[in-house]
Amino acid sequence: MMVMRRLMKSPSRISLSRTSRPMATLFLCAGLAVVPAAAPLVASAAHAQSAGRAAQVTVTAPVNALYAALGRIQAPGSGTFDQRAQILAPVVDKVYNLETVLRGSVGLRYAGLSDGDKQQLLDVFRQFTIARYISSFKPGGDAHFNVDPTPRPSPVGNDQIVTTHIGSTEDPDGTEIDYVMRSGPDGWRIVDVLLNAHISQIAAQRSDFSSTLASGNVQTLITLLQKRVKALSAG
Repeated sequence: MMVMRRLMKSPSRISLSRTSRPMATLFLCAGLAVVPAAAPLVASAAHAQSAGRAAQVTVTAPVNALYAALGRIQAPGSGTFDQRAQILAPVVDKVYNLETVLRGSVGLRYAGLSDGDKQQLLDVFRQFTIARYISSFKPGGDAHFNVDPTPRPSPVGNDQIVTTHIGSTEDPDGTEIDYVMRSGPDGWRIVDVLLNAHISQIAAQRSDFSSTLASGNVQTLITLLQKRVKALSAG
């Protein structure tokens, strides 16, 4: 889908358990009362299933919140760029771990930056992230957001991956967009976005940012991002 391909290049359905016969036979052969023993087991299984569903909701909640906000900014009459930014900005702050995304996007050079440079870069990177979404999801847009309610483990570390599709009336299946989620002090947050389940937004941004840093310094990258924010806000 063109919207998400622009997001990635700019550095970016809802579909929404076992009994053991050998164990039951063992209980019967031993002359034990099966029904009273099974009741707490059933209750325990139901409790575990309920807890599992609650955990899944916690992981997917940030993605659902992001998509709800994107739906609002693409609604007809949702306002000017600045007005839509006011809608989206607090949601981006809540659902993303932007510092982790930025650190991965800059790469090894990030550790050598001063605290002041890190903060200045983070501020403009936040503006860039918000502007990129606003530019991609314009008022009157037809994007449809579908989130799989069952996250899957990431092959690396303890992260979880939430699978989604962004489509439209003409293209219901749309494009698969996956979100890498990481748990921290503030709960689950987005730390990377995967186009077609494997193209990392962080990797794409790192390639882009590295070439800029190689030809200058962090101020060069800050200036570049400021120019991109300005261009996106004018589009």
